[in-house]
Amino acid sequence: MAPQDLEGRLIEFASRIMDMAEKLPQIMTAKHLGNQILRSGSSPALNYGEAQAAESRDDFVHKMKLCLKELRETSVCLKLISKRCWFPESKLLPLLEENNQLIAIFVTSIKTAINRK
Repeated sequence: MAPQDLEGRLIEFASRIMDMAEKLPQIMTAKHLGNQILRSGSSPALNYGEAQAAESRDDFVHKMKLCLKELRETSVCLKLISKRCWFPESKLLPLLEENNQLIAIFVTSIKTAINRK
């Protein structure tokens, strides 16, 4: 996958997370989780931009691992939102699927970068 294609997917994913967070119920717990998923769901796109300008392979791997960490956090947030029934499953499942695909891409990319050392 070309870097610009992955960046596009990450930006689209972040936008969809933002849309979802805006539609969560206006109760304290949902607001809390909404704020958390806004940070973790948008962070991979931003950190991936930094990874593209990495100063070394180690720096690249570090920034890619940050993206992976945030995607995993987003996955847990999505599962909590699902458990609380705050968002329609028909719209939540595609977000979970995309999140899982992005995690798989980052795991593979990190392994490849490490093995090229």
